Amino acid sequence: MKTDSKLKALFYKLMLLLPDKWYIMLKFYKNFGRFPNLKSPITFSEKIQWLKLHDRNPLYTTMVDKYEAKKYVADIIGEEYIIPTLGVWDKAEDIDFDALPDQFVLKATHDSGRVIICRDKSTLDRNLAIEEMKQSLKRDFYSVTREWPYKNVPRRIIAEQLLVDETGTDDIKDYKLFCFDGNVKFLKVDFNRFIQHRANYFDKDWNLLEFGEKVCPPDPKVIMQRPDGLAEMIGLAEELSKSLRFARTDFYYLNNDIYFGEITFYPSSGFGPFIPEGWDERLGKLIKLNRWGGVFN
Repeated sequence: MKTDSKLKALFYKLMLLLPDKWYIMLKFYKNFGRFPNLKSPITFSEKIQWLKLHDRNPLYTTMVDKYEAKKYVADIIGEEYIIPTLGVWDKAEDIDFDALPDQFVLKATHDSGRVIICRDKSTLDRNLAIEEMKQSLKRDFYSVTREWPYKNVPRRIIAEQLLVDETGTDDIKDYKLFCFDGNVKFLKVDFNRFIQHRANYFDKDWNLLEFGEKVCPPDPKVIMQRPDGLAEMIGLAEELSKSLRFARTDFYYLNNDIYFGEITFYPSSGFGPFIPEGWDERLGKLIKLNRWGGVFN
């Protein structure tokens, strides 16, 4: 068993040395059981991989930087939609815990998915938090996803205000709006992120759609009320993505306020299978690659 684990670890280390195209092809095969068609991509997942390889707008690096993105977004839609920043540091050891409030969030500016949520500073293990942030700073998110915009993001730590709703919970709904050529076509709503992560998909008129993802399957039995701020979120997402072929723009909506979360160009890094079968190809039709002189749908 130990030998198998060592061989697997060695295999993944060797994979990291591969050029982007070959790494993408092998990881895609691992997740989908087939190689992607990168010459004439058809499915959503294939087109996301194609965009990684061919759409190299340098502005994307600013847009995925957890710190710089706030300034970029504020200049377009306004400061009132930005989660307050409490501090920024180059090293984990420099985090000024004494200056932070009782509740806050820590994350690396170049990473994705890893956060420390502090709900009570008096019980926080500061040494453990520092070690976790050190690991986040070491992580090369680009290498494991080949999402090239992250490659040149400065590695820093950012502290943000912890968002809580009127009941005091921080397990708030995350609204992810999928924009194609500057138009929202559908949105994903994440819930139960800390228990049993689920996500339902809706069209822009709040009709439940009959598809989801394997990693966070839908639960149609969960009745979700249409948020009062939906139309405003759609308008903001379209404003932020109006010059982009594809982008997903995320917002939090709580206590009648909207907060910008992030912009991503590669949901699930394009490696997350959709369910049921057939939806990957159906969604792929929404991404038009003609802009780059291709003959794709």
